[in-house]
Amino acid sequence: MIRAHHQRAIDRLADAYRDDPAFLGLIIAGSIAKGFARDDSDVDFMMVATDEEFQRRASDNDYFINRTDLCDYEGGYVDGKIINVAYLEDVAVRGNEPTRAAFEGVFMPFSHTTELDALVEEIPVYQEAGHDDRVRSFYCMAFIQQWLMNEATRHNNAYTIMRAASQLSLFCGRLILAHNRRLFPYHKWLPRTLELVDDKPTDFMNNFNALLVSPGKETADALFSCVREHRDWGITD
Repeated sequence: MIRAHHQRAIDRLADAYRDDPAFLGLIIAGSIAKGFARDDSDVDFMMVATDEEFQRRASDNDYFINRTDLCDYEGGYVDGKIINVAYLEDVAVRGNEPTRAAFEGVFMPFSHTTELDALVEEIPVYQEAGHDDRVRSFYCMAFIQQWLMNEATRHNNAYTIMRAASQLSLFCGRLILAHNRRLFPYHKWLPRTLELVDDKPTDFMNNFNALLVSPGKETADALFSCVREHRDWGITD
């Protein structure tokens, strides 16, 4: 559910650029599109420019639109990136997971070409090619980080303890996402996305959060053990 003040900002943004011949469409993205927005969240968007407008802006190194005048809530602003159709086509073919995930939940308040809607729908799709290799790789990296945490704790190495905790949570998280065929949304939205996936250990999120709050051997072992025992990952320790 989009908050009323965010919807007003979106409507004003669309009205401000809908009739500008330099732009083909407006894509609302970010926390609002994903359903993760707070009351004070800004409105993230991508403005699809014509090739001529994109080249003009490229020559001026001007790829952003940032305005506060379209928002009527404290601290509010709209924050947009100028893209073109060629960028969307490129991402649809070879975009990495965080880039594809940036298009999850997006919607278009206006579009002046029929190809845009179909093109945008092609982007946030989990890529099956390489799936089994990714699963095995993420499991191996989690295994290594759990071993590293044990070594770091044994030597009381604070730096390595913190690094192992961060990396172990990352690769356990990526393993669970890949298993569920969900795109990795980059670090900011990793915990929120993990909360939404269905097939994960019952106590996964508790162990995930506990490791980050209290990094150490006990919490690392708990997280890795619950993941390792969840299913046969197709690789032995």
